Amino acid sequence: MTLRAHPSAAPPATSRQRRKEARPKELLDAALDLFVEKGFAATRSEEVAQRAGVSKGTLYLYYPSKEELLKEVIRHNVVNQIAEGFEIVRGFEGSSAELLAFVLHLWWERVGETPASGILKLMMSEVRNFPEIAQFWVDEVTSPADRMIAGIVEGGIERGEFRPVKVPDVVHALISPLLFLVMNKHSLGACMPSALLDPRAVIEAQIDLVLNGLLSPAPPPAKAEPQPAAKRAGGRR
Repeated sequence: MTLRAHPSAAPPATSRQRRKEARPKELLDAALDLFVEKGFAATRSEEVAQRAGVSKGTLYLYYPSKEELLKEVIRHNVVNQIAEGFEIVRGFEGSSAELLAFVLHLWWERVGETPASGILKLMMSEVRNFPEIAQFWVDEVTSPADRMIAGIVEGGIERGEFRPVKVPDVVHALISPLLFLVMNKHSLGACMPSALLDPRAVIEAQIDLVLNGLLSPAPPPAKAEPQPAAKRAGGRR
């Protein structure tokens, strides 16, 4: 009797098929490493292909230009994280203060601590020479991230948890320290361990400062001591 495979069962993938399926990610990882190490302008497509172990022609089959390759690196490492962030915000159960603290810590965990942080350093150092990439970054990263943080702040205001503020300015004030931590990581912190900041401690201090302020609570006004009856009567007997 001959045993036959069920018609719906797919044949096991060959090593070549698995290699082909993994190739786009290998190219993106190689591109990210080189862009951060050498800079976007200084990196040649041939170098990306060589590091990924493929030919230049294979690279162009997936990404027809170096600009398109960088866009996909940004989508894979940053844009997808922002999309997941929106889902987390929508499903979060807790106060606005707890949500804000959670999102700031989560951003560092998923972007700041990963190779993706190098993309932010790349944007700040080179994007002025690549207007198309700059517009892509604003459309796909900056604007959605701003909307997500603004939604948290606005929600806190609506619930009476936060006082009314100029939300766009507060959003910039919340995000700017995170960018500073990235620059510290990839500049002084990369060559001088003593200059490397503790990102989690700084973010915790930022959250405390935003939610509680720096001024100590004003002491209650002192109660006036009661005066003797004779003194109240102007000293008359």
